[in-house]
Amino acid sequence: MAKSWATWGVDLHLEPAGPHLRRGLTDALREAVRTGRLAPGIRLPSSRTLAADLGIARNTVADAYADLVAEGWLTARQGSGTRVAMGAPSRGSVGRPSAPAPRPRARARPAHDLTPGLPDLGSFPRAQWLRASRRALTAAPYRALDYGDPRGRIELRTALAGYLARARGVRADPERILVCAGISHGLRMLGAVLRARGASTVAVESYGLDVHWRLLADAGLRTVPLPFDERGTNPGELTDEAAVLLTPAHQFPMGGTLHPDRRAAVVDWARRTGGLLVEDDYDGEFRYDRQPVGALQGLDPDHVVYAGTASKSLAPGLRLAWLVLPPDLAQEMTQAKGGVDSCGALDQLTLAEFISSGAYDRHVRAVRLRYRRRRDALVAELARRAPQVNATGIAAGLHVVLRLPPGTEQAALRSAAWQGLAVHGLHRYRHPEAAAERFDALVVGYGTPPDSAWAGALDALCAALPEFPEP
Repeated sequence: MAKSWATWGVDLHLEPAGPHLRRGLTDALREAVRTGRLAPGIRLPSSRTLAADLGIARNTVADAYADLVAEGWLTARQGSGTRVAMGAPSRGSVGRPSAPAPRPRARARPAHDLTPGLPDLGSFPRAQWLRASRRALTAAPYRALDYGDPRGRIELRTALAGYLARARGVRADPERILVCAGISHGLRMLGAVLRARGASTVAVESYGLDVHWRLLADAGLRTVPLPFDERGTNPGELTDEAAVLLTPAHQFPMGGTLHPDRRAAVVDWARRTGGLLVEDDYDGEFRYDRQPVGALQGLDPDHVVYAGTASKSLAPGLRLAWLVLPPDLAQEMTQAKGGVDSCGALDQLTLAEFISSGAYDRHVRAVRLRYRRRRDALVAELARRAPQVNATGIAAGLHVVLRLPPGTEQAALRSAAWQGLAVHGLHRYRHPEAAAERFDALVVGYGTPPDSAWAGALDALCAALPEFPEP
């Protein structure tokens, strides 16, 4: 039966026919544009309004709109709604041969960025950083501007050794700290060293960053995913791998903490086999519901490579990270970095001063409170508007995982794109060889939006979530 949509004083008849309601609605809207019943530039009703008029689910309308935006028939901009594209056929083209479908237009920049793993760049402490830079440059000897020690500036390595021992429980000696241009730089060097030692495989988590797996593969190493369950990564299947890469304090992206029994088991494996633990402590400073979980490195510094970074606490553009290395690996890694320091000396000196003066601790406390308030607002809004959604991994970090009904992840991503929202699906973080259970979920970062845009980002996120079947 035809559905009648009355608007602009006329009846627009849509026939959402066929085996799939969404396809029928999409075809009907496309035909209405092609025949001129929907003129170029006309603003369409919101997905909520049209869904109510037609008596169908809102997500069906949102998906149909998203399909037609991708095809070029419609345009969607935050604040101006969904309109018929200006390049669509006009009424005068009725009866003429159908024009080819418009080419898809370049995607507009998302109105709200909820990409996981990014901090609020607007919170970078510019004034404090500038003061630290002036003090560091004033006090720096002339030789600090030379090529320098390939391990990094001694001032920064000394400051890091003290901070990591105090804040993360890391047993660090400045002589065993290697400054690198991001965690990826450190993994690239480590992969080369392991391959030169004759290694062939590295164990990884079933869910993680594909860029890390590719870096290891580029070094000639095969990555083997470990099982994953509610207690985190299960090291029980570790055998003769050269190393295992873990995020034990806050697993990325699932958000949990490695169970104490498994922390002990993976350390025991390293001691028994001589394997190497690579601990990516990417956001260890941001824990909200209890004291931070100490670094795994503190259990056995001789078998753990501890990797930390300023990318989440300050800004990724600094390109400053650090590795705390076991004694038998320090020289090889230094040689792999090259004969000179490839990281900017001035930024290293500034960060050293920033840490030593206490400014870094004050900054971390301030942004931790801001991120916690954003997390609380997110959880509260979900409880109010989407109580069926289960938010996990909320105790720490800059992201949460929103579990969805089976088979709805792709639809949620399309709806999010239509809402002008940048967000990731969990599937992109699953290792291609993983045997772990598949989940449908969104991985939502809450670090990036400025405070002034957070309410709008939450509204767009809740609008993008799929409807749940009635119990």
